[in-house]
Amino acid sequence: MKTRESGMPDEMMWDTFFDPEVILDSLGIKNVAGNIADLGCGYGTFTIPVAKRTKGKVYAIDIEKDMLRMTQEKVKQSGLRNVKVIQRDFMVDGTDLADSCCDLVMLFNILHAEDPLKILIETKRNLTSKGKVAIIHWIPDPTTPRGPPMSIRPRPEQIQDWLKKAGFNLKKKIIPLPPYHYGILGINST
Repeated sequence: MKTRESGMPDEMMWDTFFDPEVILDSLGIKNVAGNIADLGCGYGTFTIPVAKRTKGKVYAIDIEKDMLRMTQEKVKQSGLRNVKVIQRDFMVDGTDLADSCCDLVMLFNILHAEDPLKILIETKRNLTSKGKVAIIHWIPDPTTPRGPPMSIRPRPEQIQDWLKKAGFNLKKKIIPLPPYHYGILGINST
């Protein structure tokens, strides 16, 4: 199942919305010891930079075959050997990753899905006992150049509430990621 309102702009436009290195730094994602899952990896915008920040494996998961083909090509060009590209409908079927296999799961611009709590519960299953979930989403401002409609765009407080319901502890307050995003970190409390 595709995320509702998931139409991606072309890659050149998409890349103008983010500075992946700055966002990863702002979220405190520097040297991750273990594995990372990038759920809804899209063009691999964050997959490649985060793969350079871990000695573990990065699971780049998306439903879109064309997106994954582009991500795989970027992996090849970068010479990285720690990225596994996986086509899977994780929103319906889960990630198919092992329990407690990741120190970090990235959920970037996907929690406007029909069942965000289900995604967070699956994320919790994939995380080690003190693993982290890093979330970014579009700010709740209708003038942003992209993003889901305001009626389904989650507010930061909603995401914090979902994290608590899924059994996460909040690591920090809302992290501004100008100009168009905010970030939230959760820690697996298992």
